Amino acid sequence: MAKATLTISSKNYSSWSLRGWLLTKFSGLEFEEIITAPDDASARAEILLLSSSILVPCLRHDGVTVWDTLAIADYLNEVMPDAGLLPADRILRAHCRSICGEIHSGFTTLRASLPVNLKGHFPGFKIWSRAQADIDRVCTIWRECLAKSGGPFLYGERTMADAMYAPVVTRFTTYDVKLEPRLKAYADMIMAMPEMVEWIAAAKAEPADIEELEVEY
Repeated sequence: MAKATLTISSKNYSSWSLRGWLLTKFSGLEFEEIITAPDDASARAEILLLSSSILVPCLRHDGVTVWDTLAIADYLNEVMPDAGLLPADRILRAHCRSICGEIHSGFTTLRASLPVNLKGHFPGFKIWSRAQADIDRVCTIWRECLAKSGGPFLYGERTMADAMYAPVVTRFTTYDVKLEPRLKAYADMIMAMPEMVEWIAAAKAEPADIEELEVEY
């Protein structure tokens, strides 16, 4: 019997569920998945960005209920301190928290115009200028982190930052966003992680589609 449960929604469409799932996987905490159907009202609101209060993913462990990805990361860092979800260095921890907070609360145009869709692939996708500004900012964050750490992950070793930015990596893959070689190597590495391979396989096996998030050409 798993000691924790993690409630998530669609693996194909939900960036927040992916973050929470990766954070829990990275921590090493044993957990059982509970999947909410995409036609559930609260799950659709989360996926379609219609709710300001996102209650999925939700981690339950040892009498604690945590439902925000940053709160989940902070909790997992407390209960699994050897997992390295945050860098050991105080200055790097502060920086890591900052870029995680930025992706958590910002990049609204990127979210809206390039929704997560792991089954989709749209070569030559036309990106709006405002979304491009968000893409440029993500690239700057990655570039600076990799330059300082030397890679291969944003802070050298794998941390919560790599989980928080993983859905952006999938967006760049789905919508054919061109990246400079070092950033592409980072993105390719994230997509090749065993955890991501497992998640993507499950996403592609999902039977239900959400029409509002499908792009047609």
